[in-house]
Amino acid sequence: MIPFENTWPFEQIMNDIYIHACPFCSKENVLLPLKPKELQDIHEGKKKLLVFPCCSHRVTLVDMDHDYLLASEPLRGRR
Repeated sequence: MIPFENTWPFEQIMNDIYIHACPFCSKENVLLPLKPKELQDIHEGKKKLLVFPCCSHRVTLVDMDHDYLLASEPLRGRR
């Protein structure tokens, strides 16, 4: 079972990937340094190091679907 605390919602608008708020610094409307092609690679099992541009916190993305990123560490409950 996927641990819910390791997930974070995102939105894709055109070729840009956004989150509504950073789970680490709470900055709103953060543009993530991810490309649509990378999303498919992550979903197929390729791990990706994600560095949040707002606070430079690093997490490893291990999976994703159309709505949520799945990280190797908890993202929820940090605020």
